[in-house]
Amino acid sequence: MARVAAVDESAEKPVSATKGTEPAPALRASDADRDRTADILREALAEGRLTAEEHAERIGAVYRARTHAELEPLVRDLPKGRRPAPGGPLPYPYPVPSAATENLVAVFGGAARKGRWRIGPRTNAFALFGEVEIDLSEALFTQREIVINATAVFGGVDIKVPENVSVRSAGTGVFGGFDVRTHEADEPDAPVVLVTGFALFGAVKARARRGKRVRNLLARG
Repeated sequence: MARVAAVDESAEKPVSATKGTEPAPALRASDADRDRTADILREALAEGRLTAEEHAERIGAVYRARTHAELEPLVRDLPKGRRPAPGGPLPYPYPVPSAATENLVAVFGGAARKGRWRIGPRTNAFALFGEVEIDLSEALFTQREIVINATAVFGGVDIKVPENVSVRSAGTGVFGGFDVRTHEADEPDAPVVLVTGFALFGAVKARARRGKRVRNLLARG
């Protein structure tokens, strides 16, 4: 009598390639990715494709974005892949530094950046039971758009800028104050300082210093 071969039911069965597969996580955006998107928006503003209000709204969303999926819709209706406009960076007679991020931290103390200093594209300020002072009135602007990400928790961040610099805000106060005096400079190629972040039981302030102008500083350079 023929024997029937035993079947090993414990043998591993093939699993569908799609069964149990989780969607890939969203690709995180870097500071460089956000800066490239900001360049596209800046060029669109210069060409008249965006109004100042639209640009301010989108640029705020750029620096709040955490993934590429959040950045892409902000420039979907704009020309992409081109170099920044030749008039983008300010024509200072000194070399432009690499796109480094500077961090100022004050925890139960103070931190300050002021005087004649070269500001990079992005500065992070964090104050916890402390005070951070950022004075741009004599700073060397090596590009048009500067982002200051300020966080104040039971502390304060105080920012001063030259009077002929555009100041925009994309921050929030939670049981605190985010007091940024926004304004648009008269010069179309003036630097733009975007202040982002939040204040929690603290205060973030930004205002112009009268009598301090970027053009005057350039003339003395």
